[in-house]
Amino acid sequence: MSRYVFKLPDLGEGTVEAEIVAWRVKPGDEVSEDDVMAEVMTEKAAVEVPAPVSGRIVSTTGQPGDMVAVGAELVVLETASGAATDASAGAGAEGAIAGGNGGGAGRVGNVAARQAAPAAANGSSASSAAVPDPGRRVLTSPAIRRRAKEAGIDLQQVSGSGPQGRIVRQDFEAYAAAQSAGRQPSVAAVTSLPGTRAAVPVPAQRPSGGTEEIKVIGLRRLIAQRMADAKRNIPHFSYVEEVDLTELESLRRHLNAKLEPGAPALTYLPFLALALVRVLEDFPQCNAHYDAERGVIVRYRAVHLGVATQTPDGLKVPVVRDAQLRSLWDVAAEMRRVTEAARANKATREELGGSTITLTSLGKLGGIASTPIINAPEVAIIGINRAVERPVVVGGAIAVRRMMNLSSSFDHRFVDGYDAAAMIQALKERIEHPATIFVG
Repeated sequence: MSRYVFKLPDLGEGTVEAEIVAWRVKPGDEVSEDDVMAEVMTEKAAVEVPAPVSGRIVSTTGQPGDMVAVGAELVVLETASGAATDASAGAGAEGAIAGGNGGGAGRVGNVAARQAAPAAANGSSASSAAVPDPGRRVLTSPAIRRRAKEAGIDLQQVSGSGPQGRIVRQDFEAYAAAQSAGRQPSVAAVTSLPGTRAAVPVPAQRPSGGTEEIKVIGLRRLIAQRMADAKRNIPHFSYVEEVDLTELESLRRHLNAKLEPGAPALTYLPFLALALVRVLEDFPQCNAHYDAERGVIVRYRAVHLGVATQTPDGLKVPVVRDAQLRSLWDVAAEMRRVTEAARANKATREELGGSTITLTSLGKLGGIASTPIINAPEVAIIGINRAVERPVVVGGAIAVRRMMNLSSSFDHRFVDGYDAAAMIQALKERIEHPATIFVG
């Protein structure tokens, strides 16, 4: 018998660490090659990690919610092979991520480089953290660089525990916490003035009635992190305008009446998507990404439309690619396909990334107005509110019209208020005169 040390492989796209979402095995379990051992979450997607060999699980590293650096020990297996092996995430790994599993989840296939190496007595080897060196090149992710800049932290002073001394999230947070603790005196360190009594800290009292603690991990943690980053870093400019849907509703009902029995009916979304595509031809600054690392705005000729979708796991944004090349029926079918895949946890990584602008709608719960948060690195998001019939003044007379509000947000650093308002007004005109959606 021998021990096989499996290290977290490089999951691609610059991944330096991953969060453990769930373990599918525990020490003592027997596994066969390719059995799923764990599910981890990168900044891009959920990934299932299969066993590289058959054997018995000796130990696992970390609990759900813990971050594991690429190249760090993940699982130790006891195998029947003649020599101990070390499955590393280093050069020569055969791994590749295949999309199509678990809400953008991939499956790591043949991820480990099978390099012969003597196993340590405990199946792992100790690694020392990198020592700060003023002349060294700091290895870390763009997100940590941004957080360090905001906090005024010199990354040269942070010791990295990742491969080649890379600074991972735990390193940064531990250093930031230590710095904060060094600046702020604790209650125990406060001395009382002469003639006064020292303050005694009172333990916090938990409210009665019972509580439930839910650890924020996996997709929910990723959503929380991205929402907080977007709201903190992007100066949102929100703009609300009402739109008369009466003519569009008449067209929609006419087209739906001609559908074959059982065929899915058209909603407003495909019409709004096509109207938006037409409008973006004149407002390319809204169909763009901001690359903060390079300080560059990237404008796209193609419209890869994100459709914010509520799923049992949380909010996902599947993408209708090249919406500018699609017909109404094609947009409707593709929108249906990718949103259903997202809800069923079957969307691929490619289907959940790469949008250039996003549509978001709460359907019948849409309310009167909302302030949607931009899906970074995009610079605009269009929110659709509830459509209702109400009395309005048309040509000096009161008439019942079907009305809806568009609530949109823009990155005010790169989209001026005038341009944002002009774009929504152009979108309003297309929607209120739906024939213009289908002409240049």
